[in-house]
Formats: sequence, C-alpha cells, structure tokens
Amino acid sequence: MKSIYATIAFTCLSIIGYAQENPVQTNSLEEVIINSTRINLPFKENSRTIDIISSEDIKKSASTTLADLLQQVAGIDIRRRGTAGSQADLYIRGGSFDQTLLLIDGIKMDDAQTGHHTMNAALPLEVIERIEIIKGPAARVFGQNAFNGAINIITKKELSNSVSVKTETGSFGQLNAGVTVGADLDNSSHIVHVDKMTSAGYRHNTDYDNSNYFVKSVFNKNKKAIEMIATFQERKFGANGFYARESATEQYEETQNSLIGFTTTFNTEKLTLKPRVYWKRNQDEYVYLRNDPTVYRNLHITNKIGAELNGNYTSKAGITGFGIDLSQVYINSNNLGNRNRFMTTLFLEHAFKLANQNLDITPGVAVTYFSDFDFYAFPGIDIGYKINDQLKAYGNIGYTYRIPTYTDLYYNDPSTVGNPDLEVEEAFSQEIGIKYFSPKFTGSLAVYNRDAQNLIDFVRTGVTETIYTATNITEVNTKGFEVDAAYHFKHNTYNQTLAVGYNFLEDDILNDNKDLSRYSLNTLKHHFTTRLSTQFFKNVSQNIIYKHAERTTGDSYNVWDASIALHLKQLEFTFTASNIFNADYIEAGFVPMPPSNVLFGLNYKFK
Repeated sequence: MKSIYATIAFTCLSIIGYAQENPVQTNSLEEVIINSTRINLPFKENSRTIDIISSEDIKKSASTTLADLLQQVAGIDIRRRGTAGSQADLYIRGGSFDQTLLLIDGIKMDDAQTGHHTMNAALPLEVIERIEIIKGPAARVFGQNAFNGAINIITKKELSNSVSVKTETGSFGQLNAGVTVGADLDNSSHIVHVDKMTSAGYRHNTDYDNSNYFVKSVFNKNKKAIEMIATFQERKFGANGFYARESATEQYEETQNSLIGFTTTFNTEKLTLKPRVYWKRNQDEYVYLRNDPTVYRNLHITNKIGAELNGNYTSKAGITGFGIDLSQVYINSNNLGNRNRFMTTLFLEHAFKLANQNLDITPGVAVTYFSDFDFYAFPGIDIGYKINDQLKAYGNIGYTYRIPTYTDLYYNDPSTVGNPDLEVEEAFSQEIGIKYFSPKFTGSLAVYNRDAQNLIDFVRTGVTETIYTATNITEVNTKGFEVDAAYHFKHNTYNQTLAVGYNFLEDDILNDNKDLSRYSLNTLKHHFTTRLSTQFFKNVSQNIIYKHAERTTGDSYNVWDASIALHLKQLEFTFTASNIFNADYIEAGFVPMPPSNVLFGLNYKFK
C-alpha cells in the first residue's frame, strides 16, 4: 500500500503546485445525455452509478485498445491473457465475465457460447465518441447478462471531410497502421476505419495479427435519418498458457466478430419510437497444438439475429419508457453441438418527478422468455434527490439474473465438463450513493451490496481432482464501496486534470471454494487508479497513469504507464510507455503480463 500513499502525495503536491484560482469552464459531462436507457436523462440527473469516458479522456489515457482503457476505471477488472486486445475478460464489481453486458450504440453484444468473447467486439478507440459505464444491477434496463452492470460504447456519428493516417512501432516487434476517413455529404455522412496490429510477441507463442474494420453511415439525415453500423474484428494469436494449463505453451486461437445493424427514430411532441434490427456473428477456432490441429480442435460459430422497438411517452404523470426485444440465436459447434434459442424481453419503466422536481422515482421491470428455459420477471427501482444544483443523493435496488451459456451447459474436454442441469443465476442488489458536480470538481461515492444465489462456476471436488465441472454455487454475498473524483484546474491558461478512483470489494466466495474454483478466484479487493493529465506548453501534453490492484488471494501489483504527445498542426507524434517499472504480475490464469515496453506513433490528418 505504500505505493498508493506515495501516489496520493505526488498528485496532491501537483495540485498545490499548479492549481490556479480561475476554475476550468468545462461542462461537457453535464451536457451528456445518457442514451443507454429508454428514458434519456442528462448525466447529472441520472440516479445510478454511471461513469463517462469521453473522447478527450481516451486521448489522455495512454491506451491503444479498449481493454487497456477500461483498466483505468475503478471497479472494472479487465483480466488480460493476451495483448492488443487479443483475449481479455470483462468484470464489474466482482461479477464474472458472463455477468457483464457490452453494447455498441445500444446493440447488445452478448454471446451465447461464452462471455470470454465479449471483448472480441471491442472497437478501435479512433471511432469512439464516449463510453457509458453503468454499474450495479441493470437487468430491468438491459435484460440478460447485465448482472452487475453494462458498458455502452457510443460511436462517432460523423466526421468532417477528412482522412487520418496513423503508424506505430515499438517493443516486441509491434507494428500498427490504420486509416480513418470521414465524409460529410448533403444528405448522408460516413465514417470508415481500417487498422491492423501485429507483434512478434513478448515471449514464446504470444505473437498476434489483429485487424479491425468499421463503417458508420447516416442516410437521409435531413429528414428521417437511418443509421447503419457495420463492424468486423479478426484476432489471430498464439495462446501460450491461456487456457488448459501453464505447460500448454503451443495453444493457438483465431476469432472473428462481426455486426451489422440499422436504427431509425420516429418523434412526435410526446412520443419517441426507436426501431432497430441487427445481426451479430462470432467465430472461435482453438487448437491445442498450433502446428498440429488434429490433436485437439474446437470450432464454434454463433449467430444472433435481433429486432428491437424502444420508446418513451411524456405525459403530466412523467415519462414512460417501454420496449420489446426479440432475438434468435444459433450455434454450430463441433464440441457444443448445433443448438438454437429464441428470446423475448419486455421492458417497462416510468419516471416520476416530485417535490418541486427535486425527487425522481423510476420503477421498472423486465420480463423475459427463453425457449429452452422459462419466463423470468426482474423488477427494480431508482430513487434520486437533488439536494442543490451541484449535489444529488441516489439509491437503487433490483433483482438481476443470467441464464447459463452453452459452454456452461455442454462443453467437454479432458479437464472440463459442462452441466445441462444448471439453474439460472439470480441476485438481489442494493446501492446508495451521492454525486457532486461543478465546473472545477466532480465526485461520487457509492456503497453497494449483492446477495446472489446459484452462481455458476467450474469447480473440482478436491485439490487432487483434475476435472472441473460446471456447478451452481449456493449463496454468495458481495459488498463494497467506490469513490471517484476528478479535479480540473489551469496552469498558464492550459487545462490540467487529476482523476482518481478507488473500489473496495469483499465477498465470501472463497469460504467454500478456495483452491477448487477455476474462475471465481482473484476478485479485486482493492483497486486504485489515478490519471494526471498536464499541459505546460502550447504543443505538448503528457499523462501519467497509475494502477494498484490487490486480489482476495493476496496477490498485488502496481503498474505505471505514461504518454507524451507533440502536436504540430496536422501532425502528431506520440510516445507511450507501459509498465514503466517492470512490474511482474498476472491478471488471469497462468499468463505473465508484458514487461516494460514502449510504442512510438505518428498521426497525420489530411483536410
């Protein structure tokens, strides 16, 4: 913990040394409308724990991928096995990778095979406008998989007519290149992005060859706009020790993730309707021996076809949000079999404003039908009170759920056995918090508790047993608190930012499962993050990022990253250093994370 105290002292001294009396006039967060729900509310008025990562925050993050970026948010645990986003699992507040929902422009990117593929859908940072992180129970808002929260990636709608080119090179033979094209026409706008990221790897069989393709178009934008999004991500990577065991050094994997969706909006004075159709596909090929696929090979192909209609109606009684979500899932797999599932979810919520508009109460419910399970209804309620223009107290309670994935139910290999008799995971969650907003300072404090039952994990019966079987763990209690703050100040007319976050989490999952559980171990008990973004000269900006993690098993580590950017009109030079002090640590399984490494970049924008 000494490193945490040293960092706090360093950042406080930085504030004292550089803060000026004139506040930074930045109200961008107050103007953001949270559109991950049916009742759209300004960020300042929402009665949930929500973090916003803006495009400006992304630039200052010293991150090259979404996985690296999200690690800087307290309460979010990104457990990477590979680099450059090759394989990473997403956790919020101690939940599993199957209990966190990722959305792209509101489209649910859950995968029926396994939550291991959630981050396969991660988009390149260049096309992201902002990221909305909703923590706590969210099943009544999003349905299946939003057990502990959800992350909604909002992509850029349009760019001015321009072409941007980037090239990067660095440690371990890293070589990255990409191009982003924006076209703003009379009645349509288009964004096209293509990039490739390659590396020889930082140790044996950790090389990768990753590609991203992205198209965002808005047609008929002067009348009834139709928005189209199309993405394709391909990952090819050596998977040394990723899955089976530490000695399995020759594993290899290739994944493909694609999405195409169409959305439009119909508005009247009181009614808004937003229909959407989409098709999501994921393909995963894994071989145990890279040079001899015949020894053991898995191939899974999952398709999800969905249609949604969401809307809201404004009346004297408040705003009513409603929606219906229909989807059909198909999986073809040499291990899991050929299966399909039909899902229907109905959503209903209503926002009341009372006490001279200072008190807001929003009850809601989601009712879901699964063709291979049953009906489930999960209610919840959000309550908030505006103490003054800067301060708001809030709380929420709700039931949440997750049905087993096909991997949970049917997967089999020499060390793993699925269980077709698994029951649905359920939890009752509660949270209270307070938020403060001003142009110079923003802060929040939240305390949460979750009582879960039937959590699913792969468990062995004894320490000498080699077979892990999918099992419903009886009951698990999770509790904790979270603090986030950002201080904006000026030095020589230039904006400076200090952001800090801390999450403490405690659960009793190890009481019965220590040494027996495959995935439930390694919860982040202490998670501290800080970012100091400074600018002292006109064309130069710099960022320092510190992350401290201590897991329930006692493992802890401290990681420092930094970046410098030099801006010369249309040209930008960047230098990024990761794991500066060469920390030796593991985030998942048996895979040591990369030692100190650097990346040099060049970006040029044609106008």
